[in-house]
Amino acid sequence: MNSSDHLSRRTLFWLLLTNIAVLLPLYDKITVATLGICAICFIWRLGIYLGKVSRPPRLLVTLLALSAAITLALVSREMGLLNALINLLILGYALKYIEARIRRDVLAIILAGYFLIALTFIDHQGMGNVLLLLPVTAINTLTLVSLYRDDCSAATQSWLTVKLLLQSLPLTLLLFIVMPRFAPLWMVPQLKSASTGLTDEVGFGDISRLTRSSDLTFRATFDGPVPPPQALYWRALVLEDFDGKHWRQAPTTKALQHKVNLLKPNRTPPKGNSRSYRVIAEGSGQQWLFAIGNAFSDTQGVFNLPDYRLYAGRPLQQKFQYRVQQYVDAPLHEEPLSDAERERNLALPSSVNPRTRALAQQFVTAYPQPEPRLDAMMRYFNQQPFFYTLTPPVTGPQQLDDFLFETRAGFCAHYASAFTFMARASGVPARLVTGYQGGEFNADAGYLSVYQYMAHAWSEVWLADRGWVRFDPTAMIAPQRIEQGFDSLFAPQDSYLAGTAFSGIRSSAWYNQLRLRLASLDYYWTVWVLGFNGERQQQVLRGLLGEITTTRIAFLVLGVMTLIFIIIGYSAGLIALPTRQPQLDRDFQHISRLAARKGVIRATGCGPKDYIQQLIQHWPEQQTPLTEWRELYLQLKYAKLSPVTQRITAKRFHRLTAQLWLQLLRTAPRAAAESTPATLSATNR
Repeated sequence: MNSSDHLSRRTLFWLLLTNIAVLLPLYDKITVATLGICAICFIWRLGIYLGKVSRPPRLLVTLLALSAAITLALVSREMGLLNALINLLILGYALKYIEARIRRDVLAIILAGYFLIALTFIDHQGMGNVLLLLPVTAINTLTLVSLYRDDCSAATQSWLTVKLLLQSLPLTLLLFIVMPRFAPLWMVPQLKSASTGLTDEVGFGDISRLTRSSDLTFRATFDGPVPPPQALYWRALVLEDFDGKHWRQAPTTKALQHKVNLLKPNRTPPKGNSRSYRVIAEGSGQQWLFAIGNAFSDTQGVFNLPDYRLYAGRPLQQKFQYRVQQYVDAPLHEEPLSDAERERNLALPSSVNPRTRALAQQFVTAYPQPEPRLDAMMRYFNQQPFFYTLTPPVTGPQQLDDFLFETRAGFCAHYASAFTFMARASGVPARLVTGYQGGEFNADAGYLSVYQYMAHAWSEVWLADRGWVRFDPTAMIAPQRIEQGFDSLFAPQDSYLAGTAFSGIRSSAWYNQLRLRLASLDYYWTVWVLGFNGERQQQVLRGLLGEITTTRIAFLVLGVMTLIFIIIGYSAGLIALPTRQPQLDRDFQHISRLAARKGVIRATGCGPKDYIQQLIQHWPEQQTPLTEWRELYLQLKYAKLSPVTQRITAKRFHRLTAQLWLQLLRTAPRAAAESTPATLSATNR
């Protein structure tokens, strides 16, 4: 082993920290078997560092590698291909870590560490995770620095690491702004199951408690005024099939969604008044998107389905941004309802909920026309003793009958299911729609946040002259739920977040202010970093360059690269900036040059001490101040003065310099022996 390949003890210490720092953010990807092997490698490496054990036998490393490969092969089907590959890389990182002996081995570990950090960022791109990965990157870089500068102290190595990271920022920013934005060249396999609060199936009798989740679902930013809360119905799913217990999507709708990238469904955008807004959806593992009313999107990868929903071409594994044009006055219909659609939206299972059917027939008898009948059904929920609750009683086999005539307690899914069933039983096509209602407005950043607990269900009914019309019976039971938001319904002890972390202080003003400020930071990170698409790139480049041309972009790149090379050259000592001459010598130079121009004394090659003596001889009228000026100069130049005395002497010297300067200006020019100005250096003597 060459002496240059020797690993210092400090490098081995940084290597221990790097191993923990790199693997810790990947905790949710590591299997139990992988974690066990990583623990063995770390403990063995710790023993090497403490001098308790030596390098492990090659047979042990081989057995660990084989056992890891066999374990991953057995569980790869259950955990998914991408997770299996990540675990394989982690195992390679750990096994290389345990047998590292020379510099080349540590270099391989450091490079693998950077790759694992990048994988962590791909999976979790939130601002909080990035702040966590910054020190991880710094520790990995510190190990690299210590590998080549093992003669330095730990503080020096840390400072060099900071300098390297700071020097990389201009190039990183340049590449981020200038590099073209391309669509992904590959499809990332699904990392996790769907996490959204919505599903394509809504069960009535099985629901005993609404899921309480404050997870963010999406954010929306409107180009103009934000609509009032009662207009914020974010459609996500349309459920048309009902088997007596569950509402589901129609088979034709599911088939279209499965083949959406092949069939590429689209609608012609309607005409009329519209409002524009931008939505940033969180990763959910699902493909449905969120929009209000008759909405249309021209964002790449978004499809406009025939049921007026927006649908993504691939599951949302990360944040996804898309633009929406909502046509405010346009109804949800383009052509009359087909026979197949009418039949599907009137279908009800036989022999279920007979009392509800009988109630629907009473409405038919009392109100022959559909619209008055539906209005009467809505008033029924307001006139009867129904109430809104997050913990509804469990119903029996005849679920709607029990709800309408016995318990009369539930939340949005109960009321929407009952209304949709009654509308169908009365001969009016109806369907259940699920999505979100409302939103929390952040005034600092100007956007709406919609959370999982804002999930909502309502009905859409087909009227011949109006198309699909929204009816929300929940608004008849709890109007404040629609008009003021979900928060207004409950006391803190009974709210949707009861029992969760920070539920007791959520209602406090300071906590909400802090929460909104942190949310604003995350929003700006999402918009300007994760959402930095081609459109925003063009805006930034136009702001920097005016007209975007190849020549101007080339000059921008050249200028930034030149700045980077200057910074690196200065840090490495290859470039030295001119040092500023001390004030003492600058004062002497001012007097000597002015005296030469006035012809008081000719230019000589002598030093300051002799020059001042000649100046006294040729300018006798100023002998006293010049003598004092010389003494002060010699003290400041050569004597070791205390800080206080130094300041007093320098102040007196500068004052005399100013006086002599004014006297020289008033002096009439004399015939100088030499025409060339004196340029004496204060360092000649």
